[in-house]
Amino acid sequence: MKQPFPFSAIVGQEQMKQAMVLTAIDPGIGGVLVFGDRGTGKSTAVRALAALLPPITAVEGCPVNSARPEDCPEWAHVASSRLVERPTPVVDLPLGVTEDRVVGALDIERALTRGEKAFEPGLLARANRGYLYIDEVNLLEDHIVDLLLDVAQSGENVVEREGLSIRHPARFVLVGSGNPEEGELRPQLLDRFGLSVEVRSPRDIETRVEVILRRDAYDSDFDGFMATWGAEDGTLRERILAARAALPKLKTPNTVLHDCAALCIALGSDGLRGELTLLRAARAQAAFEAAPTVTRAHLRDVASMALSHRLRRDPLDEAGSGARVARCVAEVLP
Repeated sequence: MKQPFPFSAIVGQEQMKQAMVLTAIDPGIGGVLVFGDRGTGKSTAVRALAALLPPITAVEGCPVNSARPEDCPEWAHVASSRLVERPTPVVDLPLGVTEDRVVGALDIERALTRGEKAFEPGLLARANRGYLYIDEVNLLEDHIVDLLLDVAQSGENVVEREGLSIRHPARFVLVGSGNPEEGELRPQLLDRFGLSVEVRSPRDIETRVEVILRRDAYDSDFDGFMATWGAEDGTLRERILAARAALPKLKTPNTVLHDCAALCIALGSDGLRGELTLLRAARAQAAFEAAPTVTRAHLRDVASMALSHRLRRDPLDEAGSGARVARCVAEVLP
């Protein structure tokens, strides 16, 4: 199977790539929502991220990617206690998917052939400790949205049906993409994404030509292209691992906490999720830059992606939420 297009080789779309790298450093940030035109590399970036991410260590044969044998669910009947490395899961959740396919259901084949009640894991089990990707997330059916909200809140998938009572961990980074012209996202789900970015088609000839050149090289000289950009991905992977290790040692001055609160108050964002996400994203950015301390500059760098989707609509402001955040950042965090 052909390797995905390298993450480092994606031309432009710097904010989208930055947001995905930050969630790789700290999955607790809460995922990424990418809205924009068709053909702007949204799906390509997610596929590339899968190849970029460091592998995870999991129990061999565990359907939920448990890190320790004692964490394997009883219903899985995992016999092995051996730990193996496997790629970080990146699972697609297609439009029109059934609830059974998402959460799991009774294994009909075993029920009919052996008369046993057994659980067949769904997509949420496979996505545990990884990424769950939803293309056209704004077109997702409401009952699936409700289901995802419950699991995202608890970090656990609970299935009570057909005589089964099943629980398993389901902690994943949610990545959604979509075209805003095709429908809006429900506010409840929108708030669950830690970061939000907008992507646009490049307007200058040089950038568009570079996109064509790299894609053509990927198709026509795959080995040579991957030799160059695979090394770039390897360097980025090492930076992500170093940032993960540095994250717990970072210092966060009280002035940065004050800045987080002042900015969210000035923007009128609801609740406290904005401050918490802004702080986590700034810490991840600081770790990625190998800085010892989180600064106001790191807050400014991530403020738009952490807060723009949390603002109340202002019908009198046609500039858009991103521009409102930029204005407020310039006033509150000079």
